[in-house]
Amino acid sequence: MTVPAARFVDQLNAQIGNELAAHNQYLACAVYFDAQTMPQMAAFFYGQALEEREHAMMMVRYLLDTDSDVVIPGVAAPVPTFADVVAPVALALDQERRVTEQINALLRIAREENDFASEQFMQWFIKEQVEEVATMSDLLAVVTRNVGDVEDIEEYVAREQRGEGADPTAPRVAGA
Repeated sequence: MTVPAARFVDQLNAQIGNELAAHNQYLACAVYFDAQTMPQMAAFFYGQALEEREHAMMMVRYLLDTDSDVVIPGVAAPVPTFADVVAPVALALDQERRVTEQINALLRIAREENDFASEQFMQWFIKEQVEEVATMSDLLAVVTRNVGDVEDIEEYVAREQRGEGADPTAPRVAGA
């Protein structure tokens, strides 16, 4: 059994907290859009929240599978209110860019520690972050362009943001 480098384990535990914080922030965004009677945007962000939780649980499963200590950290409260329909999407894009930096830092640690199993584990997350940033960038462009027409925003989300189905290359999820 290969045990991940201690430095990687510490950072992956911290990333579990980051993913759970992202879950909570997306949940707050979903509630905002639900309250605005924008069901497509609400459903999109509820789905994003579940996806972030799933990412945290993938990390938990990896630590469990490698006999590493799992520490579920506390997280800060999410931003609960927004000035307009653009603000939550702009926040989401900033969050995805920050998560991308965090994921890249984890990969860097694995490489520095010659922790090949952890490096391989992180590859899926690298691919995932490219998709997440692109999705949020596109959504921000649409929301900004259509800020006065929520029906156009809703139509875009209904048309373009359908789920892609399960990714067979994704890491296993703890509890699933």
